[in-house]
Amino acid sequence: MQTRPLGDSGLQTAPLVFGGNVFGWTADRDRSFALLDAFVDAGFNAIDTADAYSRWVPGHSGGESETIIGEWLKARGRRDDVLILTKVGSPMGQNGDDDRKDLSPGWIERAAEDSLRRLQTDVIDLYQSHWMDETTPTEDTLRAYERLIQAGKVRAIGASNHTAARLREALDVAEAKALPRYRTVQPHYNLYSRDTFEGDLQDLAVAEGLGVITYFSLESGFLSGKYRTVADLEGSTRGAGLKDRFNVRGVRILAVLDAVARRNEATAAQVSLAWLLSRPGVTAPIVSATSLEQLSDTLKAATLELSDADLAELTEASDD
Repeated sequence: MQTRPLGDSGLQTAPLVFGGNVFGWTADRDRSFALLDAFVDAGFNAIDTADAYSRWVPGHSGGESETIIGEWLKARGRRDDVLILTKVGSPMGQNGDDDRKDLSPGWIERAAEDSLRRLQTDVIDLYQSHWMDETTPTEDTLRAYERLIQAGKVRAIGASNHTAARLREALDVAEAKALPRYRTVQPHYNLYSRDTFEGDLQDLAVAEGLGVITYFSLESGFLSGKYRTVADLEGSTRGAGLKDRFNVRGVRILAVLDAVARRNEATAAQVSLAWLLSRPGVTAPIVSATSLEQLSDTLKAATLELSDADLAELTEASDD
């Protein structure tokens, strides 16, 4: 499968990245193993997770996703076949009840050791700052990453949920102080949510040659074709938060998605992801699945080629 460079990190990823937040949450260990097997066997190679997955589940403390990935890596012996992308910075109880985002040097270095242990690996391919930390100086954060890279525990670093201004600052500090620079950015971006990336952040990513790994690539299922009306959301825990998407613009997007999908004998999810893959700067959308059938369908987006007319129609339908 043709790969794409993750910025100038030296890492190469297939066009879709598996989102590991489901592991240990909506997919148990056996199902997670089956999904990972199918993903890699289909020629894909990048798995994205975070130390905090799935801390939001009652009874979980975080690290559940990394633990399952680590067990899979050990059981299958596939470490050399995949890129492991994980994140640091979410609250993990390190500051008591304080839920502030934490990119302090002490926490980064401790969290990295915890992630390496759970993942049962010696190195994290891409270590990402999950959130912006409003209290830790950027230079301190980058110096912590520098130590991890020099120790061979991290190959490259990236930023997630960063504004263009904060990312620009981090790149400037890295250049001025000869510190590691962020090689990638992970924004919330899709056919429905466009202003979360387009504009200053997209311009910066393109200008600096950053790899762009989008999350919520199907807007929590809104763009998957599963929901056509508000009534379809009934009984869906995840879908409950999508009611406001069924505005005039959202309904228009779904209608055009369906039309383009029919013309291409594809699904709405495949078309949504193919549109993302055509966008300036985008390297690889994050996708997820809890069933092998869903995964197989989604992965076909990597080879779906939409016409210029299809892409223009989708873009126009989703314009504000």
